Amino acid sequence: MTTDINAEDIDYQELAEDHFAGVITLGNEVQGDGYLSEESLKDMYEKSFHDGINASWVALYQGKVVGFRLTYAHSKWQEDKWCTPDDWPVDATKVCYFKCNTVDPAMQGTGIGSTMLKLSVEQAKKQGAQAGLAHIWLASPGNSAYRYFSKNGGVLIKKHADKWRYESIYEGYDCPVCPEHCNCEGAEMLLEF
Repeated sequence: MTTDINAEDIDYQELAEDHFAGVITLGNEVQGDGYLSEESLKDMYEKSFHDGINASWVALYQGKVVGFRLTYAHSKWQEDKWCTPDDWPVDATKVCYFKCNTVDPAMQGTGIGSTMLKLSVEQAKKQGAQAGLAHIWLASPGNSAYRYFSKNGGVLIKKHADKWRYESIYEGYDCPVCPEHCNCEGAEMLLEF
């Protein structure tokens, strides 16, 4: 954890194509090789928009991408077998999807993750969303992802075994904690706005 970074020196910007190289590098370093590619990030970027409003953000420190939050607009994603919309307290068509939040380990503890979440929520509300769904990686060191999302108001809906197994077998995702194919558990969590 970095303690000598002034939070005021961190610049937050809406995700743009100029940030792609830094986002891909950071994502693959933190989340595992194959987590992001130019093609997958372009698709995620396009899903960030509704009515010209972008819900995805990056954090820059001294010009370098040190954090990113990828958020799909409520109108640009579909729930799948890892979702239980009958248990959501809001209309499923009004739920955005918090795809990923990643912060450089050297910059953790500076408020980057929480700030980007707040910025994404502000934009998602402008897009018409009433809540955001996330699948939280329960194998994060110290279960920090779950603690972070809970601290910011996320509520557990359901735990899902082998959430990222398909990606590790068929899409080249290399889980940073599983020795072979990923068998990590994901927590389906909802944050009401």
